[in-house]
Amino acid sequence: MGKPQTIDCFCGAGGLSLGFSMAGFETTYAFDSDPACIRTYSHNLEGYAEERDIASISKSSIEGIVGKALDNFDVVMGGPPCQGFSVQRRGNDSDPRNNLVLEFVRLVLEIQPRFFLMENVGGLLSPRGKQFLNHLNERCRKAGYFLTIAKLNSFDFGVPQIRKRVFIVGELTQNVFPRFSLPKGIKNRITFPSTVRQAIEDLILKTETEIPNHKADKLSAINLARIRSIEEGEGRESLPPELQLNCHNNNAGHRHLDVYGRLAWDLPSPTITARFDSFSRGRFGHPILDRTITLREGARLQSFPDDFVFSGTKVQVAQQIGNAVPPLLALALAESIKTALE
Repeated sequence: MGKPQTIDCFCGAGGLSLGFSMAGFETTYAFDSDPACIRTYSHNLEGYAEERDIASISKSSIEGIVGKALDNFDVVMGGPPCQGFSVQRRGNDSDPRNNLVLEFVRLVLEIQPRFFLMENVGGLLSPRGKQFLNHLNERCRKAGYFLTIAKLNSFDFGVPQIRKRVFIVGELTQNVFPRFSLPKGIKNRITFPSTVRQAIEDLILKTETEIPNHKADKLSAINLARIRSIEEGEGRESLPPELQLNCHNNNAGHRHLDVYGRLAWDLPSPTITARFDSFSRGRFGHPILDRTITLREGARLQSFPDDFVFSGTKVQVAQQIGNAVPPLLALALAESIKTALE
């Protein structure tokens, strides 16, 4: 019997595919609308990957590309771009990116895989995302899927980062009792880094010539002054008044306390976002060096191995890393799905 097969929608750099490959799955087809993501994916992972918009993809078009029928397919997975549901987003609830969730559901129901897996931000469970979640739930149940919906924290699965995301696992039950159960998380963290120190301290001695994507970024004069004025683990609330931004000085209750902050050595990192390459966008300053963490350090905090090389500009690579499902969390989910498949 061959390896179970996956289709990775909105594949990005390939965090989901990497985790599933570690569990013994094989990618039949992957796609993303971002060419830089496809370059990264193709360099590091096996399986056919191409730059495509989901609106142009159907079951028959994939069958034509891979040269085989997708009947009784194993897993369709993906993380539709989720800014439309973000709790930090402001503005119109009719964000067009929300429609990508519906396109994902459309493709899943065309293929009718034995399982599907969708990742999204926690806002999908909030009032913003409720109408889409209800729509997804109703359509999938009518098609014979039993849904398991849970918010998982990557830290519980060996990732040295506090990162909470919603995962929806659909199992085509055909009126039998569902076999899938959520992964329980690791009990013994000895073999996994659980703090920033354990994850990236050794990289202080490495250069970009020794390890890919590890170029230190230079800060502007004002941001260099800011980072030098705060200690490990501190945020912008510790900046002296003359280095505070006017918007922060004029609003003591400003909620983004993590901006202009340093990571703490002996804690897990906060969520690695798509702009973790910028000191001004979060608590992404190195614990002791006067710089933002490098792309490789961010990748380590996301549980990507060092031989996984990212392609693109600094901003593109930061987006690829920050938007990815951490491979170790993907591995845990993949193992649970594989157990149910077997």
